[in-house]
Amino acid sequence: MSRALIETANLNVELAPAPIEPSWIIEGDPQATSCTVSRSSDGLGCTIVWHCTEGKFNWYYDFDETILILEGSIVLESEGMPPKRYGAGDVIFFRDGAHAKWHVEGHVKKLAYCLKTQPYILGLAARVINKLKRMFITPDGRRAPSLAEA
Repeated sequence: MSRALIETANLNVELAPAPIEPSWIIEGDPQATSCTVSRSSDGLGCTIVWHCTEGKFNWYYDFDETILILEGSIVLESEGMPPKRYGAGDVIFFRDGAHAKWHVEGHVKKLAYCLKTQPYILGLAARVINKLKRMFITPDGRRAPSLAEA
């Protein structure tokens, strides 16, 4: 995968098998496929195109995931959340630690951004370092001029 500062992709990618954990399947024979279309330079975030055929299954999240449903529909339910249908154009955010029951109706295709969360103190340190880099280093890697030099 490229490490260019700007990358582009198309949603019409070749999807490879991405089996659902068999113990999570509740009903049917859902078949999932996916393709990673981008990955952050630290390896903690990625964008995935994911497709799944009809079935019901549990999903347990060990990362934050934001999805945009591109095709098809699902019914989601979770503790404290009654079943609700979502379709093309809907955006859903699952926090690290979430559990949802998925019922894929026919098929679903989604674009997902997944981010492995870090302990708060590490996230804070990363934000401080990034802020300092933006203040003192230009995008092309040169030291930014100080106010006295400008």
